[in-house]
Amino acid sequence: MVKNDERLGNAPLGRLMVSMALPAVAAQVINVLYNIVDRIYIGHIPGYGELALTGVGVTAPILMVISAFSAFAGMGGAPQASIQLGKKNYEGAEKILGTSVAMLLLFSVVLTAVFQAFKTPILYAFGASDNTIVHAREYITIYLAGTVFVQFALGLNTYISGQGNAKIAMLSVLLGAVTNIILDPVLIFGFHMGVRGAALATVISQALSAAWVLRFLTGSNSVIRIRRKQIRLDKKTVLGIGALGISPFIMQSTESLVMITLNTGLQKYGGDMYVGTMSIMASVMQLITIPVQGVAQGVQPIMSYNYGAGNLKRVKDTFLRMVLVCLAGTMVFAGIAVLRPEFYARLFSSNEELTMLTCRYMPVYFLGITIFGIQMGCQTTFLALGQAKVSLVIALLRKIVLLVPLAVLLPRFMGVDGVYRAEPVADFTSVAVTMLLFFFTARKILSGEQPQ
Repeated sequence: MVKNDERLGNAPLGRLMVSMALPAVAAQVINVLYNIVDRIYIGHIPGYGELALTGVGVTAPILMVISAFSAFAGMGGAPQASIQLGKKNYEGAEKILGTSVAMLLLFSVVLTAVFQAFKTPILYAFGASDNTIVHAREYITIYLAGTVFVQFALGLNTYISGQGNAKIAMLSVLLGAVTNIILDPVLIFGFHMGVRGAALATVISQALSAAWVLRFLTGSNSVIRIRRKQIRLDKKTVLGIGALGISPFIMQSTESLVMITLNTGLQKYGGDMYVGTMSIMASVMQLITIPVQGVAQGVQPIMSYNYGAGNLKRVKDTFLRMVLVCLAGTMVFAGIAVLRPEFYARLFSSNEELTMLTCRYMPVYFLGITIFGIQMGCQTTFLALGQAKVSLVIALLRKIVLLVPLAVLLPRFMGVDGVYRAEPVADFTSVAVTMLLFFFTARKILSGEQPQ
């Protein structure tokens, strides 16, 4: 009987990509509902919905940092585990998995302690005002109690899809998301808990997802399993995970820095209502990019496995198809934001002033995202092939080198408009540079050298 992971190298490519990508897209879309659904309900709380929405939006950088650490261990380890599966080194793959579990436990303890201790000054630094701090503090206090669930649910789910079980990975996310959608209105409105209810619903939902992931990875249906003897911080394995994980970590953690920069700039040059527009647009950004990321992450194990197995033609064919799909996705979803911004804006607020202000700036903000599928495809390919250095350069380029400085400098000349215009300038520039990097390095990467 053929093992499930072996179909990554043998199954017809078109059907395999669909079977891997569709569950991954569904999982990514469902996962983003944790925050999106919270914000939709919070934005419609009678009397203070717009302030509550802004307050919860200010907590976004903390949530991004927490998920970034899960990506550091999960996305840094899972591609390497897939490469080892391609080499039939199952013990080596389990060692990587066990080390990731140990890292995620450590991250959970440290992150919870630090953010709980310093949450108030951190939230003010992230753009909270005296009007919104109470809502931000209520939400994050409860959310942080579930940090370990977030780490396991996000960080270990990549090891399920990495062995070819994309549907199982999707179901783990679906379980939590459905629970969250059901609990949100009950706790927010039924029990009159407001933002505290939204946070509690998220914690309970993530706990169920984490339990599902752990049950699968310790059961007989998993190709590789979590074994107690492997749950330790092996130095060599940690460094290997870190070398590859630093790229997705920077991609996600710098999103936190971007949000801080944008929120503080909007607060300085605009006020609470402008910060509210960014809370909406950050959610819309997730709605646009998450499905495309799902395609890329779903296809990634195919490239990793076949690179480990030495089947380079299959790697190239997979890459070309993936980039075309990613580009089509961002052009369609971001195109709606550019041409019909009210479609997205009215999902999150019934406040007419906030809605109109969001519609005014959304077309500019999302213009560059229309072609961002190219960068997402190339970034995922570098990651899948274990090319840590190039992946890191791309991760740093858009946000640290371009977006953050532009978001600080442009408002000095353009006022609040400059904060929004920084995004498309950074996007177009980073896509162009990424294409050049991939063109000049692809031949070397796919020259037949096997990963070490």
